[in-house]
This record gives sequence, structure tokens and C-alpha cells, in this order.
Amino acid sequence: MRFTPTPVEGAFVVDLEERRDDRGFFARVWCQQEFAARGLNARFVQCNSSFSRERGTLRGLHYQIDPYGEAKLIGCTRGRIFDVLVDLRPASPTYLQSFAAELNEQNRSMVYVPEGCAHGYLTLADDSEVVYPVTGFYRPEAERGMRWNDPAAAIAWPEAPRHVSPKDRAWPDYRR
Repeated sequence: MRFTPTPVEGAFVVDLEERRDDRGFFARVWCQQEFAARGLNARFVQCNSSFSRERGTLRGLHYQIDPYGEAKLIGCTRGRIFDVLVDLRPASPTYLQSFAAELNEQNRSMVYVPEGCAHGYLTLADDSEVVYPVTGFYRPEAERGMRWNDPAAAIAWPEAPRHVSPKDRAWPDYRR
């Protein structure tokens, strides 16, 4: 696995190191030792899958407040997504900075989202599926969100979302 730091403190793009032969390839998508060697939380407790039928579907930006924060390892197993994270850790040197990457079934890249960052994505193809393990159990009372077009994040989305849930449309402006 190759870990490439992003401009957001503690967030990484994780690429597979494929071992190819005439059958195809083999690669690790997660290794506790490699994550721990970089100081990353690798204690995943559940794995989520999200399928979106139509291009232009936006999911997020979501996070859980302390003490229920969670790290995520985002991968797109089918289709294409524009994956975004926003640093919401006030003590972080990259507070309110964002990072985005295209994840798709061809590049097999993943993004490690540290605790304290909001996360979301926009589908860039029909029939897109995202799979991601998380380090914390979902706690509805700890769930929060940042609206996709919140001026505090100023995310440059590649296209306007066409499908956004009522909950994700209703998040208030983020307060510093």
C-alpha cells in the first residue's frame, strides 16, 4: 500500500500495490501495521456500503462529534465519485481546509478520513457504490453535518448536485 499525504493534516490517499500475474492481481486494501506505523487509527469496527443509482447524487458532508468521532477509509468499488473531506478540528493547522479526490473502480484509490473531519461525495456516474470501514459505531445522537455548499468550506464541486437528501440540504451554516 502507498500512503500519500493530502494537504489536510492526517488525511491520506491510499493506493494499492498490485501484484499482477496472468489471472489478474492481488493487493492488500488494509493492513493494521501499515496504518499504525503512520499513527493512523486502524481499529475498524464496522463497514458500510452505499449505492447510488444516479449520477449527481450527493451524500454528506457527515461527521460524528466527540467522544464518538470516527475515522473512515473510503473506496469506490463501482462507478465514480468526487470524494471530499473538510477538517473541522479547531486545533488543527489545516482547520476548515478541504481535500477532494476522484475515486473510481479503475484507480482503486482510497481516502483515509481522520476523526474530526466531515466527509461526503458526489457521484460522477450512474450506479456508483462506495464501501468504507469506520472506527466508531454509528451514534445518531452524535451525528452532525455540513451542507455541501456551506461557504465555510467553499468546495469546488465538479458539477452541481442533482439529488440531495432533505437532511443534507437542511444542515445549518457551519459555525467556527
